Amino acid sequence: MSRLIDSILIPTDGSDGALEGAKHALALASRTDADVHVLSVVAVRSDVDESIDAPESVYASLEAEAEDAVEAVASMARSHDADLEVTTTVTRGTPFQSIREYATRRGIDVIAMGTKGRSGLDRVLLGSVTENVLRTARTPVLAVPPNADATEIDEVAFDEFLLPTDGSDGAAIATDWGIELARRLGSTIHTVYSVDSSRLGVGEPADLLSALEHRGEDALDSVRQRAGDAGVSVSGALATGSPTDVVLTTAAKREVDLIVMGTHGRTGIGQWFLGSVTENVVRQADVPVFCVPVSTETP
Repeated sequence: MSRLIDSILIPTDGSDGALEGAKHALALASRTDADVHVLSVVAVRSDVDESIDAPESVYASLEAEAEDAVEAVASMARSHDADLEVTTTVTRGTPFQSIREYATRRGIDVIAMGTKGRSGLDRVLLGSVTENVLRTARTPVLAVPPNADATEIDEVAFDEFLLPTDGSDGAAIATDWGIELARRLGSTIHTVYSVDSSRLGVGEPADLLSALEHRGEDALDSVRQRAGDAGVSVSGALATGSPTDVVLTTAAKREVDLIVMGTHGRTGIGQWFLGSVTENVVRQADVPVFCVPVSTETP
């Protein structure tokens, strides 16, 4: 098996949200011996007024700010772990497209970014950019909320993961990533399956709910088996409620450090549409969410 993570891309706009994402990215890179790439994109818009005097001088100023942003992260990396190999890049373009294209061109394994950033024409809108990257990237994305509360890189913890499952192929791919990452980091896993009884119609037979619960137990057993085979400590349980609420409530109750989810899953009664669920979890979670697209290869 090849190494799970060889390279991590850190997009930044110099905001506090971006720096929070960088802290978690650098902690992960240091613990997995991954190379670090730091990218800042100066957004270029087609509707910019061409009558603005000396537009190139304006962009030059913005690029200077972008250079400062990537250097701030590079400096953090050097201070934390002198052995980290760091590459910095500043470019112009549409932010989420530039991030995705850089990741593809350089063969990046994980994109790690804050979920909130600066706003305005001249800076990366990490809030909307993160969502667009999540929807289009073929690379796992570590989405870090601004309230992740890691004052120092050394304080970033990866001790306990929450690994939701719906038994779908997308969840299975995320499961493989979560288990392998937990194995590498010495983490424990808690897995959960949401039995969303609210989606059952009035008068639905009790045996339909029972069938959903059996399906959930099968999905949990699959995660337990895979984790056990990898030597990773795992616990799991069914929970009743909407998938988003179940994930957020379980994460808070278990005080997990990381949620690992697929970005697409099942649809239909009693099943998850992990695309929308994952986006909702990313928006509301107090801990980082490691989002694995269906297109990602199994580690």
